[in-house]
Amino acid sequence: MLGLGRTYALAFAERGASVVVNDLGGDIKGHGKSSLAADKVVEEIRAKGGKAVANYDSVEAGDKLVQTALDAFGRIDILINNAGILRDRSFSRISDEDWDIIHKVHLKGSFLVTRAAWNHMKNQKFGRIIMTSSGAGIYGNFGQANYSAAKLGLLGLANTLAVEGRKYNIHCNTIAPTAGSRLTQTIMPQVRWERSLGAIVREKNHPMTPEAVRNKWEKICDFDNANHPRTIQESVGLLNDVLSQIESQDVSPNPTSYSTSTFSTGFDPAKAIGKKMPPITYEYTHLQPILYALGVGMSTKDPDHLKFLFEGNEEFCCLPSFGVIPAQASMLGGGLTSIPGLSIDFTKARKLISEATVADILDKGSGAVILLDVHTYSGKDLVCYNQFSVFVVGAGGFGGKRSSEKSKATVNPPNRPPDAVATDVTTVDQAALYRLSGDANPLHIDPGFAALGGFKKPILHGLCSFGFAARHVLKHFANNDVTTFKAIKIRFAKPVVPGETLQTEMWKEGNRIYIQTKVKETGNIAIAGAYVDLTSTSDQPSAKQPSAKGAGLQSDLVFEEIGRRIKEDGNQLVKKVNAIFQWNITKDEKTAVQWTIDLKNGSGELYQGPAHGKADTIFTVSDEDFMDIVLGKINPQKAFMSGKLKVKGNIMLSQKLGTILQQYAKL
Repeated sequence: MLGLGRTYALAFAERGASVVVNDLGGDIKGHGKSSLAADKVVEEIRAKGGKAVANYDSVEAGDKLVQTALDAFGRIDILINNAGILRDRSFSRISDEDWDIIHKVHLKGSFLVTRAAWNHMKNQKFGRIIMTSSGAGIYGNFGQANYSAAKLGLLGLANTLAVEGRKYNIHCNTIAPTAGSRLTQTIMPQVRWERSLGAIVREKNHPMTPEAVRNKWEKICDFDNANHPRTIQESVGLLNDVLSQIESQDVSPNPTSYSTSTFSTGFDPAKAIGKKMPPITYEYTHLQPILYALGVGMSTKDPDHLKFLFEGNEEFCCLPSFGVIPAQASMLGGGLTSIPGLSIDFTKARKLISEATVADILDKGSGAVILLDVHTYSGKDLVCYNQFSVFVVGAGGFGGKRSSEKSKATVNPPNRPPDAVATDVTTVDQAALYRLSGDANPLHIDPGFAALGGFKKPILHGLCSFGFAARHVLKHFANNDVTTFKAIKIRFAKPVVPGETLQTEMWKEGNRIYIQTKVKETGNIAIAGAYVDLTSTSDQPSAKQPSAKGAGLQSDLVFEEIGRRIKEDGNQLVKKVNAIFQWNITKDEKTAVQWTIDLKNGSGELYQGPAHGKADTIFTVSDEDFMDIVLGKINPQKAFMSGKLKVKGNIMLSQKLGTILQQYAKL
């Protein structure tokens, strides 16, 4: 008895109801049985002076549940059908068991318990029944065909019971808690999926109460300005934004969501464009830039990163992309509430002041796009400028323009192989770390909340992926010199899951670096139409032209030649080899330098250091023996058998590398 069920039981008991707490005590998939869960809630109710008894039967034994209520309290007035389990599978993988058990618990279980209570409610001329549906049933959700079918079946069952029970004073309703909506329909009119603008009935640090819902019931049921979510993501978006708003500020009387709500009939873009929001102050010390750098993947493993991670470093500085943090605060702070013409509400140190202005509003048909210009100042000095595009689902169709000259446009990359490719593996804790920089949206940390949004797992913040891409450009084309960073423009295309590998492809044309970020494991493009403008750039990306020699080693010349040849013929080599090789070159029995030959990603690259991600084959050899192998003085197989050449990983791939060394390392 966790979550909603426990909350229902406590709420009813606090208001004088006698409660039967039912919980089989199984796990989320329906396995096992225990009395602990139900007993704990009963003890909690009794400790507060309430009346409660426990029942441990399955909902498939509905008559036993009802009999427990009759034996303990003499009647049954209210029934909450809330039992449920999950057996998530893609449709092709759903077994008969996966299908049947979901329907037994959710749909048949609710039927059996309700049937057992029905005649008692008829005889006493009173009954209240609640069915628990889900956004997954209303809109569908990947991996939940069994669950979706059962949940929508509950809606149909409830609608019929509402009709049949009316003359006996039995009311039956359906709630879909994940969408924060109450669905009621009669039997004959055409089915419609819609949502009222609703009302927020909870304030920060205050629990939500049924009485607050009752007091706002007229507003909640006002469908004059209803919107029509089309997907489960749109359905739960309002809940997402409302939770963020509750945590970040005081709740205004009737806030709606910038991402899912519609504009009211009083929406007037002419009154909103050009209006400024209240300035937002952002205070920070050296800790916030360091925390941000860690959040976007910087590590002490890379010596080049130390100046971003240690305030005592003589070159200590802040990543330029950190500028989105104080700017984003101007939106999360709810500033759009003050703009006339919009019926929208949003959910010691150095100081930065961010001022946000509505630059323009575009009509995209299915929604509206609000362009926000955010200028961030330190005193009177402009530190950075951001432009955000806020897409408001369902708010289009007001007759506005579709494009704006004020919008900073995205640009497609050149039609040729990238000049440099950088890969970084995000950690499974990447989102948990990044959210400490200010974006505490539970979508990025809470598996349950992510599931409500239609995601299998919490997803990475888009601005975290943005930070990875920005620092890849800074490293490869500006030698991490933050003073060369001028501007960046990106468009978020698809989500990233923490633990996936980000692969940033970069094209250099003058001082503009076009970028595209892919998820290496899936090939999905996460960031598209993006570019970075630098005040000056290196002639060659550092990934292709190593800037430092190892330690006066003979092998340095060989690797430089390999890097040059990869640049000339990298595409063919990638197609032919499709592997990543790491070389550990030793001197005096200690590793003197590491080189990585990446012939798997983009157009190939050579760089100093260990492989970004996982190398297919790792070679360890002394500088002297390496040169003997390259020059043909030692047979590689004999070097391996004698222990002079150590190989880890896929040994067979070394044959492909042998050809490359013979053809591309001629001095």
